[in-house]
Amino acid sequence: MQPRRLGATDLDIAPLVLGGNVFGWTADEKASFAVLDAFVDAGGTMIDTADVYSAWVPGHRGGESESMIGAWLKASGKRGKVQIATKVGMLPGEGGEKLAPARIAAACDASLERLGVERIDLYYAHQDDESVPQEDVLEAFGKLADAGKIHVLGASNFHAARLKSANETAAAKDLPRYRVLQPEYNLVSRHRFEGELQDYCVEHNIGVLPYYGLASGFLTGKYRSEADLGKSPRGGRMSGLLKEKAGVLAAMDQVAEETGATLAQIALAWLMAQPGVTAPIASATSVDQLRELVGAWDVTLTTDQLDRLTAAGA
Repeated sequence: MQPRRLGATDLDIAPLVLGGNVFGWTADEKASFAVLDAFVDAGGTMIDTADVYSAWVPGHRGGESESMIGAWLKASGKRGKVQIATKVGMLPGEGGEKLAPARIAAACDASLERLGVERIDLYYAHQDDESVPQEDVLEAFGKLADAGKIHVLGASNFHAARLKSANETAAAKDLPRYRVLQPEYNLVSRHRFEGELQDYCVEHNIGVLPYYGLASGFLTGKYRSEADLGKSPRGGRMSGLLKEKAGVLAAMDQVAEETGATLAQIALAWLMAQPGVTAPIASATSVDQLRELVGAWDVTLTTDQLDRLTAAGA
């Protein structure tokens, strides 16, 4: 495994980022700690979370994932071996909601406390907020950077025009710019990133860390017929993909026969090979799942295999 430089930042990361949305939700403390330890032991470096994880669960308020990661950092003593990425913009609370400057300040302090760290290595605007002038948003992030509370600034779920205008504002006003983008992107969901947004990131060396790399499990091959849709709560969302993207699984099956890799590894390896992409994000609730995922960085797909997969997912 060779680390990759994250765009124009000074961060070198492993080619897979560990998603933390499951920690404190479908992974309890024992499972979470085991997955985190296994990730670091395998050479993983960046852990991705958000203040809103997992507010959607009845009885949860948000911050459960950050608290779990913070407990692991304290127990393991491995802070120096990992980079922590978290986000603000979806969980309302002190200071308001979304990207209100007072909300950004309060949310950052709350994340730092839950994580038990002095600085967040990569801090994202979790979503765009057109109700606040971009200059005001960037000034709020700039104050956090000046105070040493955040290191690199990222954007998630931004359209190309808004990402471009934000960075133009940053350049004109001498404010922090978005150096990392976290979009939804995978073999069967490509329209949100490919095209203008991808071209902008490549041109300006913005590191891209896509989420939903496995399309909520579809690209693992778990769902192959209507009968499979009841295998998990996510199954109901797979019906459309089964009808429209069955050819992708067939192409992946062929590449699996050629390489000996699993479908999940192939899906992630395809992402790792796309222009602009530094590392996909994927989560695991068990050590066995984690080992399969990190195995993707040992899979090298040929140009022909990449082309066939790309064509199948078009």
